[in-house]
Amino acid sequence: MTSTDEIGTDVCVVGAGPAGLALALLLLRSGVRVAVLEKSTHLRREFRGEILQPGGQHILDTLGVLGEARAAGACELDGFQLVDRDRVLLDIDYRALPAPYDHLLAVPQPHLLQALLDACHELPGFAYFDGHRVSGLVEENGQVTGAVASGRGRQLTVRAQAVVAADGRFSKTRALAGIEAGRIEAFRHDVLWFKLDAPDRQTHRVRVHRTGHRPVLVHDSHPGKLQIGWTLPHRGWPEVAARGIGEVKRELAAALPQFADLIEDSIGALADLSLLDVFAGKAREWVRDGLVLIGDSAHTHSPLGAQGINLALQDAAALHPVLLEALQAGDTARERFAPFIDVRMRAVDAVMKMQAMQAKGMFGAGGPVADLLRSSLAGVIRRSPIGLKITRRVAFGHPPVDVRTDLFTTAPAPRLPHPTHSKG
Repeated sequence: MTSTDEIGTDVCVVGAGPAGLALALLLLRSGVRVAVLEKSTHLRREFRGEILQPGGQHILDTLGVLGEARAAGACELDGFQLVDRDRVLLDIDYRALPAPYDHLLAVPQPHLLQALLDACHELPGFAYFDGHRVSGLVEENGQVTGAVASGRGRQLTVRAQAVVAADGRFSKTRALAGIEAGRIEAFRHDVLWFKLDAPDRQTHRVRVHRTGHRPVLVHDSHPGKLQIGWTLPHRGWPEVAARGIGEVKRELAAALPQFADLIEDSIGALADLSLLDVFAGKAREWVRDGLVLIGDSAHTHSPLGAQGINLALQDAAALHPVLLEALQAGDTARERFAPFIDVRMRAVDAVMKMQAMQAKGMFGAGGPVADLLRSSLAGVIRRSPIGLKITRRVAFGHPPVDVRTDLFTTAPAPRLPHPTHSKG
């Protein structure tokens, strides 16, 4: 039998990913009550993005959660490389950036989410409802005033001054609001993700290996693994899968001969591979009265350049002061969120343009002339102030986003040795 429950809070966040939990933590530190609805009952995100740019690291560090996420297991990466066989065509060295954020950080997403969730549970006013799938929005006089979710044998209505959709690239909240995803078929590739057990074979880089028409992305992953992204023609996976796991492994071994033994040992079936449908997208509107979209719910990106988590965390940090001011004024009409939209729309547009250029540079045609151009670009990035400026923009965002710690009013409770989390 299904029961019906109702609670009241200040902000209802839908989705317990990096964007949703970071925003929840920011608001809780500012004395705002927050309820988070999450459809999953666990934090496992096996093939989600792992790489934190320096800008994202800075935000998490300011929130006091980066250390816990790192301690659970992470890998420092020195930068990006474009490799053609044994030749490095492009080398973007993050060690040229100022410490302590002079590297990329590959953090398994469960480690990051657990650190954020632990920090939220240490603050008053937090309610966490996992296993609850959003099924409707509450509206009064054209304004969103809450969300309805089903799960754990009940229907739950959360009434709030504002609802924030942070439930990902296939956002149910966005769909319930009747907002189109704005999908753009800007990329000619999908990515097949998998991990290889690779003790003592770490590369300390994010590498794109040009291998004919199917480049491969490789980076270290904790513990002692390599995360591989094999690019396939857009929507071409069914044809590849029909050849069987043996043929897939042979093609992968030919693309990455240095890891052929690991491919043979680590992949046993097609089920060990996870397909990411690569597309770009920007919702036509990110705000309604009482509703805000952030992260992948508002804008979706290629995994190229490792910008997804960075942008999500920056969205949360940028929305925090704007939403706080709206709550204090008792007015969450869409006009209140104009400062957030103005800043983040420009940043997202810039990343989309950059990723389109990266895709052409890394996945475009090879040959002596193209390779010479890439080598020249590599020299500019390595040696000139312009190159360092480009690297900074990729690493920290343009403009960079800082956490408004001056708005924090609530300190975390003392950490228990073995914290227990109760459901709100």
